[in-house]
Amino acid sequence: MAVPLKQALSKFTKENSFKSKGPLCVALVTTQHAKTMGLPLDEKQLLTDGGGQVLGLGKGAVQSILKRHEITRVLAAEGGRTSRGSIGNMQKYVGFLNDLASKGPVDLDEVEEFWIQRVQEFFSAKPFKIRLDASRSLRTVVRHVLQQAEERQKTMTGTYYVGGVMQHLIGSKLDCALGKGAFVHNSFSTSDAQTGRAGDFFIGDVAIHVTTSPGEAVIERCRENLDQGYRPVLVTTQRGLAVGEGLAENAGIGERLDLFEVEQFIALNLYELGKFAADGRRVAVAELVKRYNEIVEEFETDPSMKIEVTT
Repeated sequence: MAVPLKQALSKFTKENSFKSKGPLCVALVTTQHAKTMGLPLDEKQLLTDGGGQVLGLGKGAVQSILKRHEITRVLAAEGGRTSRGSIGNMQKYVGFLNDLASKGPVDLDEVEEFWIQRVQEFFSAKPFKIRLDASRSLRTVVRHVLQQAEERQKTMTGTYYVGGVMQHLIGSKLDCALGKGAFVHNSFSTSDAQTGRAGDFFIGDVAIHVTTSPGEAVIERCRENLDQGYRPVLVTTQRGLAVGEGLAENAGIGERLDLFEVEQFIALNLYELGKFAADGRRVAVAELVKRYNEIVEEFETDPSMKIEVTT
C-alpha cells in the first residue's frame, strides 16, 4: 500500500531536518522546478553553470511562491542561496520526489501546500516572551503572555494557543509548588472526556479544569467530579469567570465549585514561591518558565509555545 503523500513528506521533513529557512527555500524552489520540468528531475539540471548553487534559489523566486499563498513576510534574505548545504538538501529532496514519482503520480500542488504550511509554522515558531521588569505586576506578566498567545491564535486558524499556554503555565506553577511527579501532565489536545481523566490535573482529591471559555460540558465534568467524591476547581480567564459562575449556579453546584481567574491563580503563587521578595520573584518567574518549557518540549509538538525570558 502506498504511503499517503502528507505522511511521506512529514517523514522526509523529520529525517532530513527540513524545518529551518534554508531547507524550506530549497523545497519551495525545487518543487517549482518539478512543476515546470516534470518528474523525475535531473539534479544536475538544478545547478547553476558554475555548479556552486541551486538553480533559481534566491529571495525573488522564494517570495514569488509565497506571494501566491498570500504570505508577504520574507523567509530568507538571500532565499537560502547562501545557506551551507543547500545543494545537498536539493539532492536529497530530488531523490525523495523521484522515488515518489516512481510509485505513481505526485500531486505537486499538494506538495507545495505542505511546504507552505511548514513556512507558516516557521514564522509562528518564535517563542512567546516574558519581560522581567520590577515595575510591572506579576499579573501583568502573565497577562502579557496570554495576550501574545491570543494574537498568534488569530493568525493561525484552528490552533488554540491560549488554552495550551494556560494549561501548561498552571502545570508548571503546580510543579514548582509541589515538586515534579505530584501529578500527570498531558498535551493540550488531549481532552478529559477522551481519556476519562478527572480533570486537566488531578492532585489528591482535587480535579483542576483549565479553560478559556467555560461551557456546559466542563460544568458537567465538575458535577461528575462531585458525584465521584472529588473537589472540582475551575481556572479560567477574567471574561470566563462570570460565565463559569453563572453556569455553575444554573447547574446547582455554585457553592461547591471553586473558580479562579488564571492571572491571579498564577501570580499569587509566584509571590509565595518568591517569599514576597524582589529577587525571589525574579527567580520564581525564571523557574516557572524553565519548567513550562520542559513541559512543552515533552508533551507538545509545536515549539512556538515555548517562552523566552527577556530583561
